[in-house]
Amino acid sequence: MHLKFVHLRFKIKGKMQFKIGDKVQFLNETGGGVITAVLDNKMVKIKTGDGFEMPVLSHDLILDYRSREVDSEYIPKSFSTQVDNNKEDPSEEDSSITEISPFGKAREEEGIYLVFEPHDQQWLLTGDVDIFLVNHTGLELLYNLFLERDGGLKGVDYGSVTAESKILLDTVSRDGLDKWNKGIIQILFNEENPERIYFPIHSSIDIRPNRFFKEGSYQSNTLTGGKALISVIALRSSFQIADGGEFQRKFETKGQASKAVVKTKKPFIEKYKTAFREAVVDLHIGEVVDNIAGLSSHDMLDIQVNHFKKALNSAIENDYQKVTFIHGVGNGILKNKIIDELKDYEHLENRMASITKFGVGAIDVIIKEVVEK
Repeated sequence: MHLKFVHLRFKIKGKMQFKIGDKVQFLNETGGGVITAVLDNKMVKIKTGDGFEMPVLSHDLILDYRSREVDSEYIPKSFSTQVDNNKEDPSEEDSSITEISPFGKAREEEGIYLVFEPHDQQWLLTGDVDIFLVNHTGLELLYNLFLERDGGLKGVDYGSVTAESKILLDTVSRDGLDKWNKGIIQILFNEENPERIYFPIHSSIDIRPNRFFKEGSYQSNTLTGGKALISVIALRSSFQIADGGEFQRKFETKGQASKAVVKTKKPFIEKYKTAFREAVVDLHIGEVVDNIAGLSSHDMLDIQVNHFKKALNSAIENDYQKVTFIHGVGNGILKNKIIDELKDYEHLENRMASITKFGVGAIDVIIKEVVEK
C-alpha cells in the first residue's frame, strides 16, 4: 500500500516521464537504449544496444511509445527493494556512481540533507524549486516529515530512501517556500544484517525565510549537481550507536534500570557547516536577528560582532579548518571590527574570500592546527 501512495504522489507531480524498462531514443542524435534506472527527476541511466550504460538528462531523450504498455505504473528506484533484473552482473556497476552523484562520488560529508534546488540555475531567485531529501549514507532510512501549519505541526510525508540516493519531496513556487522553513523530521535506519544499531534521529527544520531569496544561499554541490540551498538534517559522524548490554542482545526478559540518555547539544557552528570542517556564516543583521526594530546602528554592530565571536569560538572548539564570514560591503566598519577582533586569537590567518562566490564582501578565517610538543 505504501508503494501505491508513492506512485500516486509522483504521478500527480508529473515530474517523472520514464520508468525502468522503457525504450527510448536520443532526441538530438541517432541511437537509443533501455532505461535501467531513474536517478532523479532530471536524469536517468540507459543501457544502449552494445551493452554500455550511461547517465543521460531526461530532456535529451524521447520515449519509443510503440514499446510502452498503456497505463503502466512507475515506481521510483529509491522506493524499490527489488534487484534490477536487467543487470547481468551486479559487480559490473561502478559503485561510485549513485543516484545522488551519477558522475562520481559525492564530495559532501556523509549525512542526511534537505536540499532546495531552483529549476532555473542561471536566475536562482526565480521560478520553481525542487525539494529533495538526500540520503548520503550507506544505510537505508525511513523518514516521517512534519511541517508547521496554522500554528501547529502537520504530517505531510513519510517513506523510505535507499542508501546513497535522494527523493523528490515536492516542487513549489517561490511563494510556497515559506511553508518549508519550519518543521521536524524523524529518521530511522534499516539494515538487514546490521553490525550496529543507531538511535533514531529527531531533527528540527529551521531555515530563515530570507535565505531563500539570497543568491549567496545557493551553493554548487555534488548532491544534486547544481546550485542549491542545503540544510543539514544530521551528519553521519553525529549518529549515536545504541549499545545495549549482553543480556539485551540475547533478548532476555530480565532487565535493569534504564540509563538516562543525555542528549548532546549540537555545536553552534554546525548549522553553518558547508563541507567537512568548513562553514559559511552570514553576518548581515537580517541573518542574525529576526527583528531589528528599535536597534541603533551601534546595537546592531555589537550583535554582529558577538555572533562572529560565538561562531569562531565554536569552530575552534570543534576543530574546524576554515570559516567564511560574510560581512557585506557597506562602509567597512564590520569588516575592520572583525579584523581587529582576530588580533586577540592565536593560530589564525585571514584572507579575502573567493570573489567568484562572495564578491568582495567576505573574509576567510583559517584555523591552524596546533601541534603540541
